[in-house]
Amino acid sequence: MRTFGCTCGEILYYDNTQCETCGSDVGYCPMCRQVVALRHHELGGYLCSNATCGATLTKCYNYDVEHVCNHCIATPAGQAPRENLCNCCRYNHTIPALDKEGNREKWQRLEIAKRRVFYQLDLLGLPRGNEADGFPLPLSFEFKETPDPSTTPGTTDMLDDHEVVMTGHHNGKITINIHEADPVERERLRVAFNETNRSLIGHFRHELAHYYWDLLIKDKQEDTCRTIFGDHNNPSYSDALERYYQQGPPDDWALNYASAYASMHPWEDFAETFTTYLEMVGTLDTARNMNLGGPGVYTDFDAMIAAYQKLGSAINEMNRTMGLKDLLSRPLVPPVVEKMRYIHQLIRNCQIPMQGTPSFS
Repeated sequence: MRTFGCTCGEILYYDNTQCETCGSDVGYCPMCRQVVALRHHELGGYLCSNATCGATLTKCYNYDVEHVCNHCIATPAGQAPRENLCNCCRYNHTIPALDKEGNREKWQRLEIAKRRVFYQLDLLGLPRGNEADGFPLPLSFEFKETPDPSTTPGTTDMLDDHEVVMTGHHNGKITINIHEADPVERERLRVAFNETNRSLIGHFRHELAHYYWDLLIKDKQEDTCRTIFGDHNNPSYSDALERYYQQGPPDDWALNYASAYASMHPWEDFAETFTTYLEMVGTLDTARNMNLGGPGVYTDFDAMIAAYQKLGSAINEMNRTMGLKDLLSRPLVPPVVEKMRYIHQLIRNCQIPMQGTPSFS
């Protein structure tokens, strides 16, 4: 993740909506792909303050009205944008019930995590689109919660009293239980399921990995994927899931998998490996933009692995100094590295260059 600069010289971060020094509204410009100070336009809307851009912008509805976003929409001066949602918020199918106390704050945390993962997908050139785009596998998000049976049904979630909301992916639709946006609840679940790195960003990465399996592998290169991750048809997913929760992971799972959950089924092995790859890319990108070293061009997978291991060890020691958990909870063992190599090549083979995006390849 990069940092950016305000016109007053202050550093701007990806999630900022206001400069802490000069007080200017700031937002993410989709044309130059930078967080910039927003200058009022005489015809309405805003101008990007990046001297090499100067795009005319409108705040995303969820920025201007709901205050859970910081992205803008490019639009001709004096004209209304074709859509009032940015290229992150336009994928939302269901949002939390905003009349319930605390839900807006949870929604904001969800949107922050989603935007950061989308930044990474764009950095890698991974394709995405929704139903309005006519995309082959439309992507959408549902942010829901399991309703309290003691309350009156009919919230904006459109749930009945008996639905149990499970975080997951199905046919392009990613559902996330908004209780994951409650830090206390998420920590309870992290301990209960012994998941070292359970986080909102981790959920988005994992479920998007399932999405990209369907988009890039299903009916296209399943045989190749099968040789690396195992037969996803045998055992069935439901049988594998039942066995995993009855017996747990194999004792030697750490020798072959990115996480204990990855040992449950080949689909989860792919998703957890994809997630680990995205974690590596995000860490290296941030390190490079913070002048902390790492490879300058990310075509050499082995150089990426070496840099990530070295950087991870350093950050682990820093975290231990502060009494925090390790960034890299375990070394990347050879079988996991080879699976990540497959993910690396899969992504490189489908990259779509995006104008203004810092190249990662």
